[in-house]
Amino acid sequence: MSKELVMALDALEQERGIDREVVVEALENALKAAYKKQYNANQNVEATFDDKKGKMTIKQVKTVVLDEDLLDPDTEISLTEALEINKAYEAGDEIRFDVTPKDFGRMAAQAAKQVIVQKMREATRQAVYERYKDYEGEIISGEVERQDTRFLYVMLPGKQEAVMTAGDQMPTEHYRMRDRIKVLVSKVDDSLKGPQIFVSRTAPGLVKRLFEQEVPEVYDGTVEIVSVAREAGDRSKIAVYTHDEDLDPVGALVGQRGARVQAVVTELGGEHMDIVEWVEDEAQYIANALNPAEVTDVIFDPENDQAVTVIVPDDQLSLAIGKKGQNARLAARLTGVKIDIKPESEAADLAVAMDEAADDSFDDAADEAVDTDVDAGVDALAEDDSENPEI
Repeated sequence: MSKELVMALDALEQERGIDREVVVEALENALKAAYKKQYNANQNVEATFDDKKGKMTIKQVKTVVLDEDLLDPDTEISLTEALEINKAYEAGDEIRFDVTPKDFGRMAAQAAKQVIVQKMREATRQAVYERYKDYEGEIISGEVERQDTRFLYVMLPGKQEAVMTAGDQMPTEHYRMRDRIKVLVSKVDDSLKGPQIFVSRTAPGLVKRLFEQEVPEVYDGTVEIVSVAREAGDRSKIAVYTHDEDLDPVGALVGQRGARVQAVVTELGGEHMDIVEWVEDEAQYIANALNPAEVTDVIFDPENDQAVTVIVPDDQLSLAIGKKGQNARLAARLTGVKIDIKPESEAADLAVAMDEAADDSFDDAADEAVDTDVDAGVDALAEDDSENPEI
């Protein structure tokens, strides 16, 4: 048993990367608990394991006390008895007695087995967690395994099971066993039952990672995907930017004859892709985000910097809003501002209303200034009267 146990410790350390000292400490605690349970729970004992020879020992620890203070023979020894063992003992010293049972080998072997199995499970769980934690936010291929009322289960490389909630499943897709799908690792939890990996097919990050796979300029950072707004299975808007003035960032994602964007569309089951250019001019960026609709003007709300009114030709209104408001909704998510779309026929009325509001603000300010001047003049006259009582 001793030889086999030492070999098991060597294997755990070399093959699983489990610290030898951690296993030895856990084993000693298990031996101590096993002895106290079997023999005497009231004793104060120490278990030691020699990881070189594989030898296990149990020692009872007693504290030396004055004869008149002796209360618990299981944990204390009188000074008189201690001096019979060694004349150097004093009150407060600890004496250790070897109490290793002759038949302790079987119990020790069982405890050692339990400890090793537990440590292997813990190490495996931690290794899985560390591995997939690094994949969080990344794309990975998996195979559909099964489905129940809560989750779709996907088997990832390394025979690790991941789960996909209903909200992370594409509404336009029907999953069957053994289907190969690409998923985004959205979250990795280190729970008591082991690491739980959540994956998604609807996360906006999936679109970004797919373009990184298809477009070298995105992968190497020449073209940056600034923002993604997505209604999974139906339509996505992607804003792109590049520092290279000689490169068309939109064209880079589209590819020759649309080959690059088509590869992403195919992977996502026909989801439409609107790719627009991000520019520093916020008005122009908002206009770009409403593509394919034409934009006549972008008017910022002076009282709310997160709201704009966009003017479009009358015949472009329905295109700008989109089916069930989808185009405007995705553009708002992409840009991070609230967008109110108006046709040109209402633009004149809007301008008049804004001018009137501005005039009202100016008149109020002017009236306040006049009132202030009048009050100041009255105060000045009052001062003159007090200084010249004859007047």
